[in-house]
Amino acid sequence: MTVAGCKPPAPPVNDDTLVSSTVNGVTLVHRHAVSAPGEFTPVDESYRALYDASVMTTPDYGGKVVRYLENGKPFQVLGKVENDWLAIAEPDDTQLIGYVPMKAGVPSVRYEQTLRNDRPRPRRASKQVCVDVGGTSKACRKANTATWILD
Repeated sequence: MTVAGCKPPAPPVNDDTLVSSTVNGVTLVHRHAVSAPGEFTPVDESYRALYDASVMTTPDYGGKVVRYLENGKPFQVLGKVENDWLAIAEPDDTQLIGYVPMKAGVPSVRYEQTLRNDRPRPRRASKQVCVDVGGTSKACRKANTATWILD
């Protein structure tokens, strides 16, 4: 009687298969559909979205959209990658879900201040410069133009 064994075939790899990649000494766990970055600088900070940004499979606009960030909702920034993009994860998670442009969010501690600074400021009314031209007449010029109007 002889017992022969064989190794079972590896499970098929699809877009949802979890893989790990090591970039600049940091190990990133991500779905197979999300490509590993070429460069990685760790950040590990909570950010909040400034707009409904597309989360991409590559750190550029050439990849596929994985999902969308919701305006004002928090997300975790794992690190900065090439092309000034951010590698992101769900809040309080370490699994890379994709990439967003750097302008898509700000650190959570600066979110309120950023919104206040972004609001339009009221414009001041432009002053008129007036001079008497004799009798009851006067000439006025608005500060933002060079046109004089006689009254």
